[in-house]
Amino acid sequence: MIQYRRDERGSASIEAVIAVPAFVLFVGLIIFGGRTATTHQSVESAAAESARAASIERTASSARSAARGAATTSLSNQGVHCVDIDVSVDASQFTRTVGEAAVVSVTVRCRLDLSDLSVPGVPGSRVIEATMTSPIDTWRERG
Repeated sequence: MIQYRRDERGSASIEAVIAVPAFVLFVGLIIFGGRTATTHQSVESAAAESARAASIERTASSARSAARGAATTSLSNQGVHCVDIDVSVDASQFTRTVGEAAVVSVTVRCRLDLSDLSVPGVPGSRVIEATMTSPIDTWRERG
């Protein structure tokens, strides 16, 4: 009877060729998810700070300016690097009369650069958006 011996030389190389790219893809997707979640939380925080900054202003134009400044400062302080930042302010309720409830709404959009990940299926950038509102003081004079 003839016995055949199985030669296992090279099997580790084949396993590595299959496993390493899968592991790198998995790590890339974890980084993508973490970076997106962290940026979303930072954009929500920036939107809340912007809405608050806008709500304490007396005029709609100064509210828009204050909201934009607060959003860029907040994102910068949190270390978020957006390709571009868009701040939309709905200050239409500043025209309401004193004594009438009013709110200001701010939407912050941040285009997050993901091109450094080089993971298949992950876009080169992603827009993260958050909207927050803040009440305008009912009895404060408005312009």
